[in-house]
Amino acid sequence: MRGGYRYTILGLLFLATTINYIDRQIIGLLKPMLDNEFKWTEQDYADIVFWFQVMYAAGYLLAGRFVDVVGAKVGYGISVLLWSIAAIAHAFMRSTMGFMFARGGLGFWEGGNFPAAVKSIAEWFPAKERSLASGIMISGTTVGPILAPGLVLWLADSYSWQISFVVTGSLGLIWIIAWYFLYDRPQQSKYLTAQELHYIQSGQPESTIHPKTSWLTLLEKKQTWGLLFATMLTDPVWWFYLFWLPSYLTANGMTPKEIAFPVTVVYAITAALSIAGGWLSSYFLNIGWTINNSRKGTMLICVMLALPVILIRYSQDVWLSIMIIAVAAAAQTIWKGVLLTTVADQFPKRVVSSVSGIGGLGGAVGGMLAVKWVGVMLTTYKASGDITAGYNIIFVMCGLAYIAAFSLFHFLSPKLNPVNV
Repeated sequence: MRGGYRYTILGLLFLATTINYIDRQIIGLLKPMLDNEFKWTEQDYADIVFWFQVMYAAGYLLAGRFVDVVGAKVGYGISVLLWSIAAIAHAFMRSTMGFMFARGGLGFWEGGNFPAAVKSIAEWFPAKERSLASGIMISGTTVGPILAPGLVLWLADSYSWQISFVVTGSLGLIWIIAWYFLYDRPQQSKYLTAQELHYIQSGQPESTIHPKTSWLTLLEKKQTWGLLFATMLTDPVWWFYLFWLPSYLTANGMTPKEIAFPVTVVYAITAALSIAGGWLSSYFLNIGWTINNSRKGTMLICVMLALPVILIRYSQDVWLSIMIIAVAAAAQTIWKGVLLTTVADQFPKRVVSSVSGIGGLGGAVGGMLAVKWVGVMLTTYKASGDITAGYNIIFVMCGLAYIAAFSLFHFLSPKLNPVNV
């Protein structure tokens, strides 16, 4: 029997990503409560998110190189340990500046999640299964927000907002124990059968010794820039949904307690569709499509699913808007999973974390610029008495971002051929 231990590893990656997104979404869920306690303006909140993005950008880039040097086991473990500590630290903050500091620490250490996950998938899955594996791992970005509203708001309502941060931050500390005992490289794993190891290594290049590859060398490759620009344009869309969806719902007349259900619905739909999207690219490969056509065909479907948010301004029903946002959010998670898969498609395993880190830097820089712009837009329109008009303009930009991103990515990576580094 071939065995399926690789899916145990994938389960750990999924859980880490789920915890990652519970920890980062909690600030959006508690925003109405924290607004009242700390007297935040829309710009104050945007500044807190901005500092998360600044440090996330730095952490993502440095984590990519760090994970390539020390390996996924050590790199991922350190990242989860320190972001969990930063998440818990929010409970002890007593000022807006304190929240900026705590969010910065959380952002820096959460930057290690995707570089470590991409490297783990590249090591543990053959090319024909990587898209599905990435889709399942990426679905943690939606399962986290599904679980977060009920858990976070119940803890805040029953106990305090501080307890919400402590409990959710502690989840990562439990995960580290499982990671330490269950994860190793396939060649070193005592749980892996010889048949499964052979299957994992099928179609992968032989492992050889190479000199270290510098960031400059990677930046000389146009494919690296294709990833960077694609994430720079589309990652901010996900940040907007994650951090401002609760506020958008309250702006449309919902109370803080009422937003838990629609937020859960959005991410439940997103989770289901994101896994289906990861399967779709692998399905195209299995029926004979090339890697280039299967990945980009899936990405084009994402573009079409994301576009309808530009029409939210014409919706007269908040639940219709919620459904449109849910499908668009699903498109982003599918898009992200496929985009990360193209790193392993094009680059050797020894540099996939570094390349993913560069791409993540682009996404975080785009997010930094976007949250500042969103803060200014919403503050301006709120002062004019029509904050929903500000949201409508932002949704238009969210939809159009994917057209620009796909065009740039295709221009810079026209064939998804292996890159010689």
